[in-house]
Amino acid sequence: MVVKKWISLIIISLLLFTAIGCSSQPAANSQDPGTKGKITLTLWYWNKSIDDELLAQASKQFPNIELKTEKIGGDFKAKLTTTLAGGAGGPDIIGLNTWIGEFFPNANKFVNLYELGAKELEKDYLKWKWSQAVTPDGKSLIALPMDTGPTALFYRQDLFQKAGLPTEPAEVAAKLKTWEDYIEAGKKVKAATNAYMTDTITTVFSQALSQGDKLYFDTSDKFIGDQEHVKKAWDYAAAVQKFDLSAKLDRSTPEWNAALSNGSIASFVGAVWMKSILKDASPDTAGKWRIARAPGGDGNNGGSFISILKTSKHPKEAYEVIKWLMNPQNQLQSYVTMDLFPSTPSVYSDAKMARSEDYFGGQKTGEIFSKAAENVKVAYRGPKFSVPDTVFLKEELPLIEKQGKDPEKSWTDAITKIKKELSR
Repeated sequence: MVVKKWISLIIISLLLFTAIGCSSQPAANSQDPGTKGKITLTLWYWNKSIDDELLAQASKQFPNIELKTEKIGGDFKAKLTTTLAGGAGGPDIIGLNTWIGEFFPNANKFVNLYELGAKELEKDYLKWKWSQAVTPDGKSLIALPMDTGPTALFYRQDLFQKAGLPTEPAEVAAKLKTWEDYIEAGKKVKAATNAYMTDTITTVFSQALSQGDKLYFDTSDKFIGDQEHVKKAWDYAAAVQKFDLSAKLDRSTPEWNAALSNGSIASFVGAVWMKSILKDASPDTAGKWRIARAPGGDGNNGGSFISILKTSKHPKEAYEVIKWLMNPQNQLQSYVTMDLFPSTPSVYSDAKMARSEDYFGGQKTGEIFSKAAENVKVAYRGPKFSVPDTVFLKEELPLIEKQGKDPEKSWTDAITKIKKELSR
């Protein structure tokens, strides 16, 4: 009996020891942020699309996540297209540009951010910008907004003064309220200074078109690019050509740079990101340029988005990362460090958005672009936007400007080409 009693005590002791030992082990599903609990997310972006300093901060913000970033060179859209076709091997998070609408037919390849709670964020972003990431049926949000490209009139104050035009931004905006006003002012500038009012007629067409609530397609993807709203923008470009108000110079060419520096170009309508291009192209004209609200209204040119691919194994974690990267305060910081104009209007009243800029004579240009951004109209681009845009901007308008083709003939030929291409 004594032996049996001791055996029983030994067995009980072993069981207790085992139970205590097991209770001291970590739970099977717990994550240790410093070791194997970490997950890895990959992010593809292009140069200057996201602040590298902000990406570096993400590792501190999300200690359980290792964010591997890859700056993609070359044709970013082509690489994305190839990746989607392959069905695997892509990143978790990816940047998208203004061509986001071209991927609506592949919406099932992206995580629907509405399913992760993104609807609650909509109020934080510009309405028109948010809408560009929503599929035509309204059911899927395939990306969060990043930066924007609100447009305004860049003009040489000294040349406007010589032409007898107003020189202060508010007065210029009031005097040059319409494109007709702009063309008439261009005649005065040409007569008084021999400078051209704009760089190219394609600028006039594209900027005038961007100011409306309709582009080339309706939300059912029916072509409407032959309608009055597009023809009106075309006619403005034709009028600029008729009165010889264009320098006929493509942007970011040595000739364009020289024309800016020697005073051959008195103004142009461009997006906020043109500020840095102008400074690089014509540093010697610092202090001579000003910015006013654009003739014809406010528009947008450019801006990016950030998305999650369906192939990601960690969509919820990826969503938390992109939500943090694109929150208002981080967008404000990206404006300070990289001039990426925010899509979150709550920060427009921040003092950092109203910095004085020596290049523009001490003007606080952020105030102009903030007002423009808030007044851009919602307009649908669609997956086939590049078809008519290429024909108009790359084919027919250059023929008018550089070869003297009749604008009405060119318009007819453009519409014929576009409809033929769309029918394939």
